[in-house]
Amino acid sequence: MGSAAIRTEHDRKMAIRRIENAELPCTMTLTKGAPRSIEQNRLNRMWMLELEQQGDMTAEEYRAYCKLHIGVPILRNAEPGFKEKYDSIVRPLDYHKKIELMMVPFDFPVTRMMTTRQHMEYLDKVHEHFSCKGFSLTQPEHKNG
Repeated sequence: MGSAAIRTEHDRKMAIRRIENAELPCTMTLTKGAPRSIEQNRLNRMWMLELEQQGDMTAEEYRAYCKLHIGVPILRNAEPGFKEKYDSIVRPLDYHKKIELMMVPFDFPVTRMMTTRQHMEYLDKVHEHFSCKGFSLTQPEHKNG
């Protein structure tokens, strides 16, 4: 059946139709908020490339750093299930292993688990963190998608 963001009344009606047509038994989960937006993804990628041009790490290394230092705390505070699993499995690892885990090929899920609101908070904190360190990041008119 999969998952889908319900952003409009039309989306809601389509979701109800999917439920009515679902084969029983089935399980449904509703989560408040919508997943991060494509625009937010693009902005995050653009910023990582800008950091790479100005700093001493690759875009992938900056992405891992941001996921670990900014994204993980947001999800730990917002999602008890994430906090429990992260703390039992990832937190005991040494710093370098955590950074490696955040990067490809492992690509530990952090930002892709965020709602648009959580991802907006993440982007705001990334911008603030690196601006305070003297980096110049593009500031779009609307970054919440």
